[in-house]
Amino acid sequence: MITVFGSVGLDLIGSVPRLPGPGETVLGGTFATAPGNKGANQALAARRAGAKVRFVGAIGQDDFAAQSLELLAEGGVDLSGLDRVDAPTSIAMIFVDARGENAIAVLPGANATLKPADADRALDPMASGDILLLQQEITQSATGRALELAREKGVVSVLNTAPFLDSTPALAGKAAILVANETEFALLCGGKTDPLEELMRDRAAAAGQTVIVTLGAEGARAATASGEFLSVPAFPIAAVDTVGAGDTFTGYLAAGLDAGLPLAAAMQRAAAAASLACTRPGAQPAIPYKGEVSAALSRG
Repeated sequence: MITVFGSVGLDLIGSVPRLPGPGETVLGGTFATAPGNKGANQALAARRAGAKVRFVGAIGQDDFAAQSLELLAEGGVDLSGLDRVDAPTSIAMIFVDARGENAIAVLPGANATLKPADADRALDPMASGDILLLQQEITQSATGRALELAREKGVVSVLNTAPFLDSTPALAGKAAILVANETEFALLCGGKTDPLEELMRDRAAAAGQTVIVTLGAEGARAATASGEFLSVPAFPIAAVDTVGAGDTFTGYLAAGLDAGLPLAAAMQRAAAAASLACTRPGAQPAIPYKGEVSAALSRG
């Protein structure tokens, strides 16, 4: 089973002709809501990939809470570790333009109430070899405690560096597997991404971890502490909405590893799933099911 310790909330999505600049108002477009936040997105992706998934987090007691949990509950994610707290449910405000590019602001609400003790609660039933999936939309003190406990217990921790925070570099080296996009990886490397392979190899060796960098249409790369370097392609698609693609990749990656797949095969499935997610609007509604990904891979 995969345990996701992270964020849950509701996405408020505005589809606009183009993203507004600072101080600018863009007229036109449509509005929709959908369950979201990175922790919940990744939990649903892992579940749709076929894994058993337990979610640990916090949510409010307001009208947004039920909407936020709808797809997780329908999908069969174990929500017994979810606390209902006296704080507003987290909201992500998202603009998506005609090219599928997006701009997002997250208002953490209940996610910001999580404490290191909640990490203990999340890790308590886990055993060596289990997979813990983490992001950075809850408090860093809770995430840091979870990474420390995972290392002590032999749990395989997968840390997604989004959204990148000032404290991210201090935590990044504590994860067994680090997943970053190219922009986030550059921030970890002082603004550099070239030569990418050398930088990835150096970081993997120094931290004793597997480093995975997602590159959008160019697929993903991985460097392991043992010196292996992997590259997998993305599927050529016409992007409709890239929101949630990184979460889909991370959730599918964790599910593949949980199922015993080699890293390269888990990454290829994750890249295919992320590509398919970009062909549909929204985050959670766009996450493909295991059968869809298998069919896409069989078509090459």
